Amino acid sequence: MKIKLSFRIWLLIILLVLSLLSIYSFPPAFLKSGIKITSVEANSTAFNYGLRQGQVIKFIDGIPIKDIQDFSAAMEGKFPSNESKKIIFTTEDSEIIYFSNETPNIFVSDVPKSNIKLGLDLIGGSRALVKAEGVQLSKSAAADLVSVTSNRLNEFGLTDLKVRQVSDLEGNNFMLIEIAGATPKDLENMISQQGKFEAKIGNQTVFIGGKDKDIASVCRGDQTCSRVEKPQQIQDGYVSKFSFEITLSGEAAKRHAEITKNLGVNSTTQGKYLNETLDLYLDDKLVDSLLIGDSLKGRVTTQVSVSGSGTGETEEEAIKSAEENMHKLQTILITGSLPYKLEIIKLDTISPVLGEEFIKIILIAGALALIAASLVVFIRYQKIKSSLALIFTSFSEVIIILGVAALIEWNLDLPSIAGILATIGTGFDDQIVLLDEANHEKFLNLKQRLKRAFVIIIGAYFTAAVSMIPLMWAGAGLLKGFAFTTLIGITAGVFITRPAFSDMIKIMEGEE
Repeated sequence: MKIKLSFRIWLLIILLVLSLLSIYSFPPAFLKSGIKITSVEANSTAFNYGLRQGQVIKFIDGIPIKDIQDFSAAMEGKFPSNESKKIIFTTEDSEIIYFSNETPNIFVSDVPKSNIKLGLDLIGGSRALVKAEGVQLSKSAAADLVSVTSNRLNEFGLTDLKVRQVSDLEGNNFMLIEIAGATPKDLENMISQQGKFEAKIGNQTVFIGGKDKDIASVCRGDQTCSRVEKPQQIQDGYVSKFSFEITLSGEAAKRHAEITKNLGVNSTTQGKYLNETLDLYLDDKLVDSLLIGDSLKGRVTTQVSVSGSGTGETEEEAIKSAEENMHKLQTILITGSLPYKLEIIKLDTISPVLGEEFIKIILIAGALALIAASLVVFIRYQKIKSSLALIFTSFSEVIIILGVAALIEWNLDLPSIAGILATIGTGFDDQIVLLDEANHEKFLNLKQRLKRAFVIIIGAYFTAAVSMIPLMWAGAGLLKGFAFTTLIGITAGVFITRPAFSDMIKIMEGEE
């Protein structure tokens, strides 16, 4: 007997194929090999040679790289001393020649096997819900805060960073920051301070941080104008000083000349200096005081050297501390201060190991739920074809949800997975209604019985859809994933999979 598939069944099949292409692309992502660069610090040696976040390394010095183990093996022993070495990185679309005496400062991961993006709940990292301290933000003000914060955090060379504006049901606006791989302490340190930088002579401000204000450029990553000195031993360990040059705007240079023109000059054994220092303040705390040479008195100069220091119990710790302090100060000078002091009202973290366990548990729970529900249907109706059609339809809804998520690059977090499981549950309910109507009240024909079932299904759909809308904003948007995947799932179910399932029932019952 030749079975003729209906338009609605063909539509479901086409959507399944498109969803699978969206999830795996073509050729399939799971067939790709190599390692993906997930992070490379801006202006680092690796960055300057052309290594970039998102690149996929296929070969190192001609050796095929299939995974992280191959990468580690290929890099092992490359830099046994301070001698410079040449390494050839072959990516998907270019060849990069790296020549240095230090290991490339990059972070890598295996190439993703699909286009599905997972949230921090599943891959690990930290998430902070932040508000402006003592200020009720408007939507435009919150958008400005997100923009400034994004610029600042991007200067740290972070990967998988997401900063977005969210609001709750009361209309309060917040900022949500998500960083994969960062600890809560790292995240808190990055955003807890306003980062206001000021340079003063006496009580008069000479310049403040930020490109849009007084800073034209900041030297970073260039040893001719940005350096960390050899540590010096002190009582409790070591101290290492750093210095870097900045270029002031014309207005700031004129302000410097105006403030210094009436200052006196002191003569010392080290030379002649003005009787006031250039004091550097970070968040209203004095971080350094610089002597001003007498040649700069009343002079319009745009070149200024900024300095500071770092300490540690060992020389290595002192150098690392100095580099971190210099990087932080450079970042603040580049991006400017945040427009508000920030208050973290919720801080979450999860480890990648725990995320992997979540995925395993969710997959097992979903599979068991699908099997158990199918067994109940089979026991109830004693029809193996109907049970298989029900499983296929429910599985199709999951594929469509994942395909849409991959297409729009939606991050699937735990609430999103919960929404998928909820969709499976509602899908089973609706399909049981269809099966029940198809097997009862034979005085109506099958088409009429299925039409009556769809009245019930459509009513349930609109009730569920309306109830999901408030969840898009509830909890400052933290439940948006649940609402999104549930809406996608039940919408695809009502308009795609349920009609196709009803046609499958017609075919199995021998009616067109």
